[in-house]
Amino acid sequence: MGVFGWLRPGRRRVREGERRQVLDREATRDDLDHLRVFARARRGVEFYTEPETTATDTTVVAVAVDGEWTRRRVGTPRAAAKLARKVGVPIYDVTVVGYPESMRRWNAQAKADREALQGLDALDALDAAERSDREEPPG
Repeated sequence: MGVFGWLRPGRRRVREGERRQVLDREATRDDLDHLRVFARARRGVEFYTEPETTATDTTVVAVAVDGEWTRRRVGTPRAAAKLARKVGVPIYDVTVVGYPESMRRWNAQAKADREALQGLDALDALDAAERSDREEPPG
């Protein structure tokens, strides 16, 4: 280990008999299959690779033309590129190009929809409470 190696988190040597902590799981066939199905079922899908972190393997965000998206582990950038070639979609490095605006619009609309549904649930609960207040107790 270098002079400043102790400053870098996650660079500690693993002692004999000790296991390195793994914070997440590896990519699986189901992850890759999900991305394949998503890409084939939607128009204009593009893949955006996200780099590996200390907590997560390399991931791909698949974004459809309308902004709908999904994220799955792929293992390595090379595996992501191979999958993109197989399903015939373009692939970009998100650290270079960023996320598409359509994805931001999709997220904003989904948030507004969730809030509207929560508002409706609150109204339904209020209506139910008012109805139960109007009912006469059995007597």
